[in-house]
Amino acid sequence: MDLPCLSVPCLTGRYNGCEDVLFRSTPPVPGLLRRYIVHPAQWCFKLEGLSYEEGALLEPISVALAGIERAQLRLGDSLLICGAGPIGLVTLLCARAAGATPITITDIDTSRLEFAKKLVPSVNTFQIPLGSPDATPQNLAKSINDSFYSTAGHPDVAIECTGIASSIATAVYASRFGGTVFVIGVGKDVVEMPFMACSVKEVDLKFQYRYANQWPKAIKLVKSGLLGDVKMLVSHRFTLEEAEKAFETVKDRTSKSIKVMITNE
Repeated sequence: MDLPCLSVPCLTGRYNGCEDVLFRSTPPVPGLLRRYIVHPAQWCFKLEGLSYEEGALLEPISVALAGIERAQLRLGDSLLICGAGPIGLVTLLCARAAGATPITITDIDTSRLEFAKKLVPSVNTFQIPLGSPDATPQNLAKSINDSFYSTAGHPDVAIECTGIASSIATAVYASRFGGTVFVIGVGKDVVEMPFMACSVKEVDLKFQYRYANQWPKAIKLVKSGLLGDVKMLVSHRFTLEEAEKAFETVKDRTSKSIKVMITNE
């Protein structure tokens, strides 16, 4: 939840790039783990019949919608999603609604891929092996394409949701000539990139910083049911008094958490 300054650059519509934004939960700006908060009406949206739980899920959904919009994903485009965390999974829901086909999602975690298949049964899943010397980005891209894109050609679009250098490289190598690699994931300040692969394949490499103008669309999509049952993403629920336990659950990989919800009841 952010508060743009509303100076001239903000009024162009891309307020996510505001250099003076006050972003809640980012020090020194206090966060949202409290029962009540005063927020400018201009930056509030009525849930229009949605539950508070669905309302909380509008934030990651808005991230995915912004990515799909900037990646210019079109009806019938083949898609590779790298990473089956919460952002990768909501990207999967939004991409299905946008008409992408076929869709493949990758991850290192079997349980995440199993959940992705439960969420969208038509999706292809590919587990990234850990510790294998043969698991180079080039080899992984070849395996993905041979398994799922042999007839349709390489993916038209790859949406990278981890920010990990090797995953970004895999997306680049997997993409078709003239394809788009869109990086939603947040990585290190300096990331090694397969520059020549991007060059000789004319890959359009794009990035995202937060999002803008997505909440009204997200509300309509969830309310209409076009994204499916988004509440399936909520794997754990805690009260406000149990907030510390909620964070520990997210940290614990054995919990198999997807989206952990803190309720204000």
